[in-house]
Amino acid sequence: MGRAFVYVILGGGVAAGYAALEFARRGGYSRGELCIISEEAVAPYERPALSKGYLLPEGAARLPGFHTCVGANDELLTTKWYKEQGIELVLGTKVISADVRCKTLLTATGETISYKTLIIGTGAWALKLQEFGIQGSDASNICYLRNIDDADRLVNAMKSCPGGNAVVIGGGYIGMECAAALVTNKIRVTMVFPEKHCMGRLFTEKIAEYYENYYTSRGVTFVKGTVLTSFERDTTGKVTAVILKDGRHLPADMVVVGIGIRANTSLFEGQLLMPMENGGIKMLLHSIKLFDGDIRRLEHVDSARRTARHAVASILEPSKTRDIDYLPFFYSRVFTLSWQFYGDNLGEVVHFGDFTSSSPRFGAYWVNKGRIAGAFLEGGSRDEYEAISVTVRRKAKVANMAELENQGLAFAIQESQTEAPDSGLAVVGKPTYGMACHSWCGCSSVNHCDWLLVWQEAPQVVNSG
Repeated sequence: MGRAFVYVILGGGVAAGYAALEFARRGGYSRGELCIISEEAVAPYERPALSKGYLLPEGAARLPGFHTCVGANDELLTTKWYKEQGIELVLGTKVISADVRCKTLLTATGETISYKTLIIGTGAWALKLQEFGIQGSDASNICYLRNIDDADRLVNAMKSCPGGNAVVIGGGYIGMECAAALVTNKIRVTMVFPEKHCMGRLFTEKIAEYYENYYTSRGVTFVKGTVLTSFERDTTGKVTAVILKDGRHLPADMVVVGIGIRANTSLFEGQLLMPMENGGIKMLLHSIKLFDGDIRRLEHVDSARRTARHAVASILEPSKTRDIDYLPFFYSRVFTLSWQFYGDNLGEVVHFGDFTSSSPRFGAYWVNKGRIAGAFLEGGSRDEYEAISVTVRRKAKVANMAELENQGLAFAIQESQTEAPDSGLAVVGKPTYGMACHSWCGCSSVNHCDWLLVWQEAPQVVNSG
């Protein structure tokens, strides 16, 4: 026994919600023809809320308040909304195998679900310490943060040790945002990671220094250049201390782990015409103009939202769907700080602004081949963030690096207020069919929500979230 749909969205992350909204607005299906299959027991929600508002000690975010698509200031897609739109939610359901040739999915309960068009948005799983052979990693006070069940476990762990000690393993998004939440909950925090500074894949040493100093002022201790090797546990199996490679023992009432993620691709390994590559599915896709066709893994909620819409458009109106014109975007909010980054951190770095103030406004440009490739800004206004995004999108030309440093933010503001010049760069027109890969990587961000693969009679488009 089984069910059949015209369109199946496999995975219930951010991209699933935004894809559903795009289907509903375009009217590309009839009632009962579209379903979302998700292992989670709730309708798609905005994952960034888990590492931000959900962990607050007061006024914490809770469902249904952050279902998609409120993260883009759009409709709140509750379970009632899906019912009204004739979209079936198949929740709490694990798909254990997929047959691409026969267009069927087999669930853990033995049901077969067939489809004509499949959108794969299976996202990723959080890397666990067990995968690195760390004994005792299944202790009840070791927490991860990937879904709402993880968030509930983390909240309960914090409540169980008020004023206690937490060790955060990892210095990426999850580590930084969870450390801030722990401090806000009046828990002492020690962060452990092997890199020289936090957010090593994005921050420069100078930028990282500011945030590390700020965190230190809030009571966070940084232990860099080492990793954990084992735990001390009590008679109930709970962790009481983290043992590091350098021999140190850190007392711990709870442990939060943010060491990366891996794409959920196992259902499709060996079935697709194209091989797996870089941890994801190698597939035909629309190239991203900003990178001139360069292959990247876009790992942020904003990408999940936008590429979900683009994927649905390519299904329903392929002749009208052009290359995705996407500006990579990352952001974070911790304590009283708030930063945004656009583009690519490639090339020579020029820092600007005040790195000493308690109410900072500073940033950096990345200049590659004489043009702005990326820009970072802490403490900006809406207009200032818009200015740096425009500057990156235009690949603004830099004539003099010293002058750029002197102008700082004023360079972006001035650029955004001028008419867009002819950059002389080639603009990609209609989609070109070539081989490329978008997937997830090991950056420990809860914001990395979904990657999308549209599979019909033949491969059509893949988009990463």
